[in-house]
Amino acid sequence: MQKNQQRYALRNLASGFLFGLGLVAFLDEVIFHQLLGWHHFYDKSTTAVGLFSDGLFHAFSWFATVAALFLVADLRRRSAFWMKRWISGVMIGGGFFQLYDGLINHKVFAIHQIRYGVELLPYDIAWNAIAALILAGGIVLFLQTGKQLRTTGEAK
Repeated sequence: MQKNQQRYALRNLASGFLFGLGLVAFLDEVIFHQLLGWHHFYDKSTTAVGLFSDGLFHAFSWFATVAALFLVADLRRRSAFWMKRWISGVMIGGGFFQLYDGLINHKVFAIHQIRYGVELLPYDIAWNAIAALILAGGIVLFLQTGKQLRTTGEAK
């Protein structure tokens, strides 16, 4: 591990988190909102409001993704990009977003469901289980990189 990777360990994690969040939000938008047409980001109003909310959601996903890539470019310029730490952030960000969407947006706020006109339980279980697996994998990688940091010196 390089000294700059230690120094910028948190930035690697944050960049990966933003990228994972943006990537999963983008995939959700494209697959479930546009291609399958199962729901809009906000389904408690008219179709026009639903489409507008999808546009805002899509813009958010791209903003997060582009911001993450600017951070990656900065890390590479500083010779501080740490792939394993970044991938842990991608998985944590993606898993977090999907779990948040499945639990908070779908169940607590009920602003939309995964799909309408079907038994939701299998969809909810699959959605949240996949999210939990991605999140757990990211946490495992994060802990591995944290151990690596502790053995080579503390990040600044």
